[in-house]
Amino acid sequence: MSVNHSAKEFVNEMVHTNGIESVWAVLKRGYNGVYHHMSVKHLPRYVSEFTFRLNQGNVKIHTMVRIASMVKRDVWETAYL
Repeated sequence: MSVNHSAKEFVNEMVHTNGIESVWAVLKRGYNGVYHHMSVKHLPRYVSEFTFRLNQGNVKIHTMVRIASMVKRDVWETAYL
């Protein structure tokens, strides 16, 4: 099943780009707002994290950032105090 753009067909039943555009929007928002840099080495982990966020619609980015900051603080305190 595909969409034939040359025939001015942009939607064919359930074939559309809305889903992937939503995924890219979440990834870009996370990149710009949270990480500012994503290494290629760990890219699958970043994608997995944002896929989880997208699938858990009730989990807000601010909640995940707070959790991440608590984990970072806990790791730092354990290592250095």
